[in-house]
Formats: sequence, structure tokens, C-alpha cells
Amino acid sequence: MRTIHTQEIIKNVKEMCIEANLHLSEDMEQAVRSSVETEDSQLGKKILNQLCENLDIAASDEIPICQDTGMAVLFVNIGQDVHIEGMSITDAINEGVRQGYTEGFLRKSVVKDPLIRENTKDNTPAIIHYDIVPGENIEITIAPKGFGSENMSRVFMLKPADGEEGVKAAVLSAVKDAGPNACPPVFVGVGLGGDFELAAKLAKKALTRKAGTHSTLSHIARIEEELLEAINNTGIGPGGLGGRTTALAVNIETYATHIAGMPLAVNMCCHVNRHVTRTL
Repeated sequence: MRTIHTQEIIKNVKEMCIEANLHLSEDMEQAVRSSVETEDSQLGKKILNQLCENLDIAASDEIPICQDTGMAVLFVNIGQDVHIEGMSITDAINEGVRQGYTEGFLRKSVVKDPLIRENTKDNTPAIIHYDIVPGENIEITIAPKGFGSENMSRVFMLKPADGEEGVKAAVLSAVKDAGPNACPPVFVGVGLGGDFELAAKLAKKALTRKAGTHSTLSHIARIEEELLEAINNTGIGPGGLGGRTTALAVNIETYATHIAGMPLAVNMCCHVNRHVTRTL
């Protein structure tokens, strides 16, 4: 049994909030930069070059990549042989988010009540997904999610008879309906299976997959490639102003589901697909 004190969790979450908002992971940055070479539209190339310049400025000046520093979303894998000492882990994570967003001078975008709309002034509470896993470590992934793309999310309760073609049609319709509003080029996260709420969680988690990798399931990997091609043939393009680079990746995560249904969720993220993972 290994003991981890919540002060260590607070410290790491604080640092991760700041790191994620100032620097894209290497794989995500490479996906953005390489898209310049494959874009046919001159206007599209210009926009993509501006995005690359923005990444350079954020890194050199230590300022956020995007003014929307997002709502803090965390995926936390807790080893079943870990003993957590101190405060509750949820309180510790929220304290880390509070410190990261206040001391890092990051925009606070969370309101306490959906209708009253009073800002909490520290970007808490975070959205936290816990999973119990084997081992004696705690793995934390933080993915600050801006709401320009989040607002374009969709959930489809498809029928089993809709099959593969129904899945592809639904994802494509979500991207088309979003148009320029999701700030393309986008990463498209798809959750397929489970039930209503798990499909949405899978779609969000799919966005944290390393850029350029595919599902380990061959038929799902094929659908990812076919969907990416279809999305980039829509002509929406960078900034929604035309071109081939509408999406940089399509990532699909799957789970078992009920015989009577086929839940499908689509969660898009702009090119600022931020996430940082640490293992304690």
C-alpha cells in the first residue's frame, strides 16, 4: 500500500493547469504545423501559419494559447493499492485548479449556477472523471476545454440498424452543422457505445489520444480514416473560410452497449487541443 498526500496532488494539478494552457503537447503541435504543407487553399495556408505563429508567441511569452482557458476537465486513474492522505481527493484537485488559474493568471470562466451565472472567480469546480485501476499510482490527465467547440457537441441515440453508415453520417452531420463555430481545424472525438452519458465521456476522452494514432480495433481505425477524409472534403477549411484542413484527426472510443441501442456522441475541439498527463 503506497501513500500519496493530497499536497502532492494539489501541487501537480496547479502546475498542469498552467502548462496545458501555455503549451500544446508535442504531438498536437506537430499535427497543426504539418497541416500547412497539405493545405491547398492559399487563404487556408495563411490561417494555419497564423495559428503556428500564435503557438510560437504563447510559448516564448509564456501566455495562454487561447483567451478561453477552458473549464478544467480531469481524467483520474487511481490505483487500487494507493492510500490518499490529507483532504478528500476531489477537494485537493479543485484546490490545485484554483491555484493554477489564479496564480497562473488564467481566465476564470466557471459560473456557480447555470441560470444565476455568478462567476466563481477561480475556475472551480472542475469536472472530474474517476476510474479505479490496478497498481499503486495515480495518473492525472487535465484537459482544459474551451466552449467555442464544446457548444458544438452532439449526442445521437442511433438504432442498431443504422450501422456503420449511420455512424459516419451522424459524425459528418455534426461537423457540418458546426461549420466555422467550432474554430476549425478541429480534432473530432467520438464515443460509440455504452449508454447516453458514457458515450459523451468516451468522446471527451478520445480527444486526449495521441495525435496520429488510431484505434486498436481495425474496423474502427478504418472508420476514423474514412471520416477524416470525408470531413476534409466538406470544404469548411481553416477558420471556416474554405480549404481541405477542416479536421486534424478523428478519434473514436468504443464500449459495449445494449442490444436495443447504439449511442453516439461527438465532441469537437479546436486546434488548441490541450491536455497534460502526469503519474504520481
